[in-house]
Amino acid sequence: ARSVLSSVFDEVIEVDVLDSADSVHLALMQRPELGVTFTKLHCWTLTHYSKCVFMDADTLVLCNVDELFDREEFSAAPDSGWPDCFNSGVFVFQPSLRTYNLLLRFAAEHGSFDGGDQGLLNSFFSNWATADIGKHLPFLYNLSSSSVYTYVPAFNHFGRDAKVVHFLGATKPWNYKYNLQTRRVMQDDTTSGSFHQLSFLALWWNIYSASILPLLEKLQKMEDSESEECKHAFNGVEVMLKKVSPCVASSLQMPELPERTNEVNPTAGSPEELAFKAQPVYEVEPRDSNVCLAEPDRTSEQPVFQPVFQETSEMNEVAHSVSELSIHIKPAKPIPEDERRKWEEGRMDYMGKDAFEHIKKKLDAFLH
Repeated sequence: ARSVLSSVFDEVIEVDVLDSADSVHLALMQRPELGVTFTKLHCWTLTHYSKCVFMDADTLVLCNVDELFDREEFSAAPDSGWPDCFNSGVFVFQPSLRTYNLLLRFAAEHGSFDGGDQGLLNSFFSNWATADIGKHLPFLYNLSSSSVYTYVPAFNHFGRDAKVVHFLGATKPWNYKYNLQTRRVMQDDTTSGSFHQLSFLALWWNIYSASILPLLEKLQKMEDSESEECKHAFNGVEVMLKKVSPCVASSLQMPELPERTNEVNPTAGSPEELAFKAQPVYEVEPRDSNVCLAEPDRTSEQPVFQPVFQETSEMNEVAHSVSELSIHIKPAKPIPEDERRKWEEGRMDYMGKDAFEHIKKKLDAFLH
C-alpha cells in the first residue's frame, strides 16, 4: 500500500501512532477507536510546508479545492452535530513545531472532551466560533453524508455546489459491497441511505476500481518478477525462501481518469452518471493470492466470495470476485444492550438499521 501511495503522491511520510488512551470520554461516544485520531497532530510537524490542508481518509474530493490555501489557520467547517464546533475532518493549518508542542501540552493537561482529536482541537482553537467568520469554511467543503440523508431539501438546493463529501460514522465506503457490472453499491438489510448518498458511495468505488486496482495489480506483477527463490535445509527439512525487492514504487504510474468538470451535480442524474461516465470497469478473479484483473469481456467461473484486507509481512492480500467488490469485513453486530442505550441517549442510526423503512418492517411484522 505504501508503494502505491508513493507512486501517486509527491511525498508519503510515515508517523507513529498517538493514542489519547482516554477510555472514559471515548466511552461516551461508544467509539474507542477514535483515540488514535490524535495521530493527526503530527501534521503540525510538516514545517517544510508554509500552509497545509488536512483531510480525513474518509473524505471524497469532488472538484478542485486549491482555494482553501487562501484561508488562514485555523479554518474549518461547522460540525453537523454541534454547529458551534468545527468538524476536524477538513481544516487549513500552518505547520509549526511550537503549535505542535502546545497541542501536546494542552492534551496532557486538559485532555479532550470527546476523547478524540476533534474535542481537543475545538478546545485548543476555542475562539473559532466567534473570532473570525473568515475561518468558517462553507459546509460544502466538509459535507456530511448523513446530512444528505437527514436534510434532503437543503441538499437539493445547495448540493450541486458540494466540493468535499465526508463519510461520517463507523461504516466507511470500503465497508460496503460494490457491483462492478452495475456500478452501484449493493444494498441489503444493513445498508440504507438516500439516492444521493448511495451515488457518492458508488463514485468512491468507481474511482477505486478504475484507479487503485490497476496499481495493485501492476505492483504485484513487479514484485513477482523481481522476486528470487532459494532453498535452505534446516535440520533435514527443506525450506523455500522467497526474497522480494522493496523498491518497486518508482515505475508505477497512476491510471488516467477521464476528464470531468469542476462541478458535481448529484441531483442531475443517476448513480451511474455520478460515478464518472465511461470509466473502465474491471472484473477481478483470485489467482494464487495475487490480484489479477481481467478485461470486462472476459468471463470467469471462479466462485463468488467477499474479499477482505489481511495484515501480512508483505503488502495486504486482496481477493475479489467477478460480480462483487469490497475491501473490509462488515462491523460486528452490536450488542442489544448497547443499542438500547443509544436510543435512550438519542443516538439513533438514522442511516442504517434505525431508518424509517426498517422500523416500519418490524412494526408490520409485529402487528401481523
